[in-house]
Amino acid sequence: MLFEEYKYFNSQFPEPQYLGAKHTHLSWINQFIPKDIATALDAFAGSQSVGFLFKQLGLKTITNDFLNFNHQIGKALIENKNNGLDCDDLTVLFRQSPNKNDFRLIETVFTDVFFEREEAIFLDNFRANIPLLENEYKQALAFAVINRSMTRKITMGHFGHTQALVYANNPERIKRNRSLIRPVKELFLDILPSYNSAVFDNERDNRSFNRNVLDLLPCLSDIDLVYFDPPYCDSHADYQGFYHLLETYTEYWKDKEFINGIKRYEPQRYSGFDKKREVISSFEKLFELSEEIPYWLISYNNRSYPDITNFKEMILKHRDVSIETKTYRNGRGGKGSVAGSQEILFVCKPKKACRISTDQ
Repeated sequence: MLFEEYKYFNSQFPEPQYLGAKHTHLSWINQFIPKDIATALDAFAGSQSVGFLFKQLGLKTITNDFLNFNHQIGKALIENKNNGLDCDDLTVLFRQSPNKNDFRLIETVFTDVFFEREEAIFLDNFRANIPLLENEYKQALAFAVINRSMTRKITMGHFGHTQALVYANNPERIKRNRSLIRPVKELFLDILPSYNSAVFDNERDNRSFNRNVLDLLPCLSDIDLVYFDPPYCDSHADYQGFYHLLETYTEYWKDKEFINGIKRYEPQRYSGFDKKREVISSFEKLFELSEEIPYWLISYNNRSYPDITNFKEMILKHRDVSIETKTYRNGRGGKGSVAGSQEILFVCKPKKACRISTDQ
């Protein structure tokens, strides 16, 4: 077990399948977390693995992501203290829904795109039953596990391609990954125990938010450390393209158009950090809004825009900064983690006071 000296490390984060997820970097990141802090914010939480690390460290943890399916993981594993899914909950989730006629979005839009019709009907029925669970934490856990089950079933674990059913009918690919032909329900039941085991109470009132970080920061106070893991602009920043289906499933859109071969929703949510024309001004605003937070950790990549030198200059206007690097020896998916690229961590501390000595 990593960091055995800590009280809450018996609970382990369920391994994600998510481009840019930091679960393989947690021991490295942990080296640079100050030991004298009480409250930490994971501002671009994604898979929630760093927020989960903060929770394991006994910190009051605030986590945020502008995509709702990521927020649901935060509700399930960060904010949730003691609610798992039991046999009675599974009965609710798997039974024929009384509202099934109102829930046909996956069947209508994604049949023969990512799923055969029977699987799409199952997913719609399951989604109709989630609100029938007794509280928001059980509901969030159901969202987290079913969404993870879908990424496990689809080749490459994302929805930015149109080859899911082609691969699921390829015997050679099936030999390498039998999840391609396993029912989503079966995958859900396989994955659920690891999520139930990850629910624990660190005796803090943790929170998960679903907002654009630039809107959230003015509403927060008394944060000791913020961790920023923004989309790596010009690298693998298109999370709405890769994971559009999970957001569609969680939101169950009524007012979106579904476009192109992968049926991505349109219009997309506004980020501010994924396009070159606006990313620099977004970072400038982000750093200004974080002035009252003493410590910053910023994950980045040497293939991102702006480049490392210019990004460091932006930070130096606000904080003293040192740069830590890790080189990817094997590709992990996405342009930003190909073999030879570097994961960057900017370790930012309050500027030291300048002392002027005078002769007496």
